[in-house]
Amino acid sequence: MADQSMQMPVSPYLTINGAEKAIAFYKKVFGAKEATRMAADDGKRIMHAALDINGGIVMLSDHFPEYGGDGAVEPPTQEKMAPVAIALSYPAPADVDTTYKRAIDAGAKSIAEPADMFWGARFAMLVDPFGHRWFLSGPQQG
Repeated sequence: MADQSMQMPVSPYLTINGAEKAIAFYKKVFGAKEATRMAADDGKRIMHAALDINGGIVMLSDHFPEYGGDGAVEPPTQEKMAPVAIALSYPAPADVDTTYKRAIDAGAKSIAEPADMFWGARFAMLVDPFGHRWFLSGPQQG
């Protein structure tokens, strides 16, 4: 598959402790498809990966503190979540519910269970095992 990461106008780039495990989690929970994977020189970490999730590209890598100097940003954890969230839109309310359940069963932590919201969406919020927040949204049940 060709690298599609340059075709998306905006793509989140996640820094993760355990990128290999994160990719497996995103495949299992969100149905991610790998577009690109480049191993680091140490053979243990991932230097860069691009995943197609729900029609959008999410890029990620392992944390490389040796390239950040004294101001290196630490990757988030479930206890200290990332301040930015990734939003996924689904065509049906059941997609929100089933994705949420898969995520929780795979080790994500619930922030907000699926519910019909006042703004007209079926919505849920969770934090993955790597500290990244996800907003799941679809039309309300009807």
